[in-house]
Amino acid sequence: MSTEETPKIQVDADWKAEAQAEKERLAEAEANSTSSPKGRGLPPADFKGLVGMLASQAIMGLGAVPDESGKGVLIDLEGSKFAIDLLAELEKKTEGNLSDEEAKELSAVLTELRARFVQVTQLIAQQGAQPAATATDGSTPPASKIITPD
Repeated sequence: MSTEETPKIQVDADWKAEAQAEKERLAEAEANSTSSPKGRGLPPADFKGLVGMLASQAIMGLGAVPDESGKGVLIDLEGSKFAIDLLAELEKKTEGNLSDEEAKELSAVLTELRARFVQVTQLIAQQGAQPAATATDGSTPPASKIITPD
């Protein structure tokens, strides 16, 4: 065979570098996916996540969840107070051991949750104190839109 008949292979000078970079990207992506349990995309198990989980429980108890009938919101003051109390205990037990950022965040979350708890408690008390009014057409208004667990 002559040299004219043999096909010449053109090799890009950067192909090895590109292949190595792609290999590194794939290895990094695989390492990142194994850092979270079974690739479910869960956040890291850290202090911020713990505070967020407890705060979410408190918020849900303060009316963030509609009841099953869809006619109002479910209020669980006892459950919400428990989650807030857990956060307060966490703040007390970790005093002096948190970073400034963590301490400020926990304090801010507790302040906000306590304020919302007071607002919801006052709203429930106001609704309970109001007599059943009669509408101008003689009908009674719909029942309270706040539903508390029995």
